[in-house]
Amino acid sequence: MFNSAAKIMDWSHAQLAVEKARSEGKQVVFTNGCFDILHLGHVDYLEKARNLGDYLVVGLNSDASVSRIKGPTRPVVEEKSRARVMASLSFVDAVVIFDQATPQELIEFLRPDILTKGQDYLPENIVGAKFVLESGGRVETIPLVEGFSTSRIVDKINSKP
Repeated sequence: MFNSAAKIMDWSHAQLAVEKARSEGKQVVFTNGCFDILHLGHVDYLEKARNLGDYLVVGLNSDASVSRIKGPTRPVVEEKSRARVMASLSFVDAVVIFDQATPQELIEFLRPDILTKGQDYLPENIVGAKFVLESGGRVETIPLVEGFSTSRIVDKINSKP
């Protein structure tokens, strides 16, 4: 029986899950984002992130965090729905919501083996990269599918007569 909601964890349960995965010899991958209006670009990116290791944790920006980053009209989809959609993806092992301006604190709390972001980021500008590298982990950037972004989808919807 499937239970995607069980993959949505608070910080302490995520830490326990990460420790369990690591004790089983699994490499823990961490990525983060708003993931507002799930689209092909997100799915492709997350699948590639998971293929870098054995256990994928997605840090999900809270609604308040998304609004601070993207503006008062975002997110389009509220955090509980975004978290459930993310958790429903078979290659996502855990979803953890964070409210901070960046995922730095969550990254330091979970201590992933591999930190990923899209190739639109330079490795030296990825939040948490220095910590992960200094902890013996690695940082990977992943090619993005051209032409897909939530902002572009929102703009397209808003431009319809």
